[in-house]
Amino acid sequence: MDLITFGESMVLFNPDLTGPLRYVNNFRKSLAGAESNVAIGLSRLGHKVGWFSKLGNDEFGRYILSVIRGEGVDVSNVVTDIKNPTGILFKERFSHVNPNVYYYRKHSAASNLMPEELNEEYIKNAKILHITGISLALSEKMRKSVFKAIKIAKDNGVLISFDPNIRLKLWPLEEAVPVILEVARLSDIILPGVDEAELLIGLKDPEGIAKAFIEMGCSTVAVKLGKDGCYVSNKEESHFVPGYKVEKVEDTVGAGDGFAAGFLSGVIRELKLFECAEYANGVGAMATLVSGDMEGLPTWQQLMEFTGKAKHIDR
Repeated sequence: MDLITFGESMVLFNPDLTGPLRYVNNFRKSLAGAESNVAIGLSRLGHKVGWFSKLGNDEFGRYILSVIRGEGVDVSNVVTDIKNPTGILFKERFSHVNPNVYYYRKHSAASNLMPEELNEEYIKNAKILHITGISLALSEKMRKSVFKAIKIAKDNGVLISFDPNIRLKLWPLEEAVPVILEVARLSDIILPGVDEAELLIGLKDPEGIAKAFIEMGCSTVAVKLGKDGCYVSNKEESHFVPGYKVEKVEDTVGAGDGFAAGFLSGVIRELKLFECAEYANGVGAMATLVSGDMEGLPTWQQLMEFTGKAKHIDR
């Protein structure tokens, strides 16, 4: 398996109108979840990927399982919870600003994933274990599961990729910072946004951010700079890599997960650091072209065309 990831995926209800939800009557159902977004992104890019979680024994859980399996992601290690429900969330949209998100995930099935439910053989046979700060925020049980997965990976030479993904609606900053930094010190690849890094280590400049995380023990750092692209660094080289211009952004949610999928695809393909960053920027940009968290994630051919490395044949 090229990469294994795990975390909570939820059913997302997208309103058909902008404005406060009290005036909205119709919604479109889709999938949301940072880790499953990354898994789907990598699967579309041609990689062998596994995702697991704990889902409720309900129609929402069956829907999530069906969608992720249908994207070519291995879901053989998903656990079913007969007591707790699958989480859901609603978006609230206003023109030209990021949407508000309302979570209904407290005591969800995924937040009750326990360390003893992890399959050690499954994790240790992956090339990369990808985790996010969202899983750390869900519950004490899930947090212990994350640290157990990290230990399994470390003990078996599996690379650890970490996206801090700070969600202050899930836990307060003073609780989040020490836990996220503890995981950062255990990670090989870290993918922070520049705003997240400021919250975590008090630095704003990408070069200083990358240097700080490398000093913590990370071997590769990719600092997300939004539309400006990213700054990537390891112990041998560093680059500012410009982003791709998007004329009309439909939805920014999921762009960071697309960035992670593009970057990790480059790592799996053993590409140069600059190329990993180019593809990360490309997938992140393409994710914003479509409404939905994962719907805009491209195939490898689509990414090559978008980045100008292959010619698009229209008809």
